[in-house]
Amino acid sequence: MSASQNIEFIGMVQPRQQSEIHPAQGAAIDPGYLVASAQAHDEGGFDRILIGWYSNGPDGLLLATHAAAHTRKVGFLVAHRPGFQSPTTAARSFASLDQLSNGRAAIHVISGGDDTDQARDGDWLDKDARYARTDEYVSILKSIWTGEKPVDHQGEYYRIKGASPEVKTVQRPRPPIYFGGASDAALRVAGKHADVYALWGETQAQVREIVTRVRAEAAKHGRENDVRFSLSFRPILAETEEAAWAKAERILARVREVRGQAALGRGPSPQNTGSQRLLAAAAQGDRPEGRLYTAIARETGARGNTTALVGTPQQVAEAFLEYHALGVTTFLIRGFDPLEDAVDYGRELLPTTRRLVAERLAHKVAAE
Repeated sequence: MSASQNIEFIGMVQPRQQSEIHPAQGAAIDPGYLVASAQAHDEGGFDRILIGWYSNGPDGLLLATHAAAHTRKVGFLVAHRPGFQSPTTAARSFASLDQLSNGRAAIHVISGGDDTDQARDGDWLDKDARYARTDEYVSILKSIWTGEKPVDHQGEYYRIKGASPEVKTVQRPRPPIYFGGASDAALRVAGKHADVYALWGETQAQVREIVTRVRAEAAKHGRENDVRFSLSFRPILAETEEAAWAKAERILARVREVRGQAALGRGPSPQNTGSQRLLAAAAQGDRPEGRLYTAIARETGARGNTTALVGTPQQVAEAFLEYHALGVTTFLIRGFDPLEDAVDYGRELLPTTRRLVAERLAHKVAAE
């Protein structure tokens, strides 16, 4: 993230066209679509692109490696669930990606919030145990990435003797660690390890509350000022405010039309705390404050990042600015038409937001 801009934008790429309004079709990987999407983010000025983890999806590290070969600047934030791979081999895998991409790798640590989905890959630990394992796992990653001699470790979940730090990362001291999870157990681990704590798009009151809690946990480790914060939204843009809200209602209607066929169709109530927080925001109404639109989150059971900001690019940029004033410096954004929206965001939303943030910071410096 540029210190002068003090803001970071992360997009998201899928291995094929799919979203809440586009049922996935064809093979699990469409290499042409993946490359086109990655290049759209690269050319649009995104800082990173997220590659998600799904129990039925292709390997994110391999997708990132392929996309890195077809892009120039954009970084890769690869979601990773601890427990399905040894932390020693994961450390080498991410270091290899960092080398092959010339320092563009980052890890998004997600411990998993759905017992059924975890079981598909053979993980039967409960939530608190998963976060305890994550704490140990990330500690090992960091020790290998920053190590100058073989690493030993003996803990509750892993016993390692002489793990090699030979595969170095380009980034020093290591790739950045993004962290997701909103339960009490998650926040304890985030306070200890996260460089960037990521949450889904919530009300400003919810953001203030969780930022305070994460900083309190980080302070226990002398890291109160070391953690940055990320919010995830689905911007819905149009040339006028009226047209943007009409577009939002059309997207909602399409979500209902393809329910059960497309991603994140309504199902059992979500177990993870992040989804429950989105549903709490949705319980305040479809438009609980400002440009925040929660109807799609409610309609899908908030089974993912499904809250939107609606308006013109200038209006949505101003909404970002309000969250930036609360301490949020990263915005993870993606559209319901993923490729087309990425191009659209890069055209006006990203430069407008960066300009507004730069102006705000300049005014702050002048006032001091």
